[in-house]
Amino acid sequence: MKSLLLTRIPPVLIFIVFCAAMALVQFSTPYLADNDGFYHIKMAWLMRTQALKPVFPYLPLTILNAREFYDHHFLFHVALIPFTFGDLVAGAKCATVLFSALAFLSVWYLFEQQKIAYAWLWALGLLGVSDAFLFRMSIPRAQSLSLAVLALGLGWMLKGKYFRLGVLAFVYVWLYDAFPLLFVLAVLHMLAVGLTEKRLEMRSLYSVGAGLILGMLFNPYFPYNLIFAYRHMLPKLVAATATQVGSEWFPYTTGQLLNNSLPAMMAFVSGVFALGLAERKIDLRTMFGLLVSLLFGLMLFQARRFVEYFPPFALVFACFAWAPFLNVKPSRVTAINRRGLLGRLPVALLAAGVLAAGLFSLQAAGKSMQDSKPANLYAGASAWLETNTPEGARVFQTDWDDFPRLFFYNTHNSYLVGLDPTYMQIADPKLYDLWTKVTQGKVENIADVVAGKFGAMFIHSDLNHSEFIRKAQADAGLKEVYRDDQAVVFEVIK
Repeated sequence: MKSLLLTRIPPVLIFIVFCAAMALVQFSTPYLADNDGFYHIKMAWLMRTQALKPVFPYLPLTILNAREFYDHHFLFHVALIPFTFGDLVAGAKCATVLFSALAFLSVWYLFEQQKIAYAWLWALGLLGVSDAFLFRMSIPRAQSLSLAVLALGLGWMLKGKYFRLGVLAFVYVWLYDAFPLLFVLAVLHMLAVGLTEKRLEMRSLYSVGAGLILGMLFNPYFPYNLIFAYRHMLPKLVAATATQVGSEWFPYTTGQLLNNSLPAMMAFVSGVFALGLAERKIDLRTMFGLLVSLLFGLMLFQARRFVEYFPPFALVFACFAWAPFLNVKPSRVTAINRRGLLGRLPVALLAAGVLAAGLFSLQAAGKSMQDSKPANLYAGASAWLETNTPEGARVFQTDWDDFPRLFFYNTHNSYLVGLDPTYMQIADPKLYDLWTKVTQGKVENIADVVAGKFGAMFIHSDLNHSEFIRKAQADAGLKEVYRDDQAVVFEVIK
């Protein structure tokens, strides 16, 4: 009975542990870990208070203008709606804890479905594989639910649950624009079957493909979802760092990876080592896990944002590779014999590794959370703009990633660029280049350019754009109308 209790832990208890651990990270600061979280929780609030498809006039000079707007996080925003009653920042933080715990529980479910011994212990390893991974899971964005979808998809491919796969693919399209990843997993599953069983298995590919196509065609934003995919997602897949996008699209240095994801890399290497120790041919699930972890490892070397996928799937691969060794049952004889030691030793080592890595990673992720910017950043400037400008008046910003916070505090105005600088660059490359030069203080007569080329009569800037601010202060066509220790606002007066 005692052995059984250690082998099978109730999922509710596992979920509570995941929630507690992620809450420890999340509430190590009262602030949100990322700018985009302000946009997501505000969008959910708009969907609750206006409509599930609210009018979006806030980025008129981008590919997300009011006519072409596509909410590529639609179901994620729907999932956030219950957390918009009350303080929005607190709601976003609670939602993030819950969603990340659900993602981790999905990995546990994968292990359970594969009848992995001590599935709960392997799943708890998610709390130790990478502090960067835990930090990404603590951002109010869709990647946690995306991980849940991929874990479920991997498991259902292995179990041959093709109808469920199709439904999951459909839902994924509406949830998050990373949905092509599920199709890539289906391709890898086909390859894994071919390598291990010497046959062509395409049912996963057909199911996922059909679900994705239906999800794109029967979409609340059709046909603009397809236009968005062509204009934005495809170029990103071809050249992720071709434009000045956020830092998440750039790779980690080797030192950074060793610092924030060493346990994940050790898990992957240990899985390869386990394959060398095994006396039998590699099975389908282990080959599939190897291919998936290799895929996300290569993606991680291209862009740091994929740290949300490589660590958990490196753990999945390690779990599948080591599973035969942990399935050795202890002897029924009371005396501990050699076979019993071999059965218990790997479990003890795994438990010790999970505990040590978990304590370190949770602490490190909490420290990273404490570096978050104050939640009230730009609240004062936003309040001034809302009170002193006409409704819908366009605000010229000097930084594209200021938009989520400005939008969070002020939906009275519209803005120049936000969420991704390429949204404006794709819509009007020349205007984007001009905006860049203006923000760098390389353009004279700022007032004329801002009003004439961008149709804006107000400018918001953080205090770091010193060259721009210097030129703006010297421009007779601009008047400084607001300043605090976070931002400055200028008005065009001619």
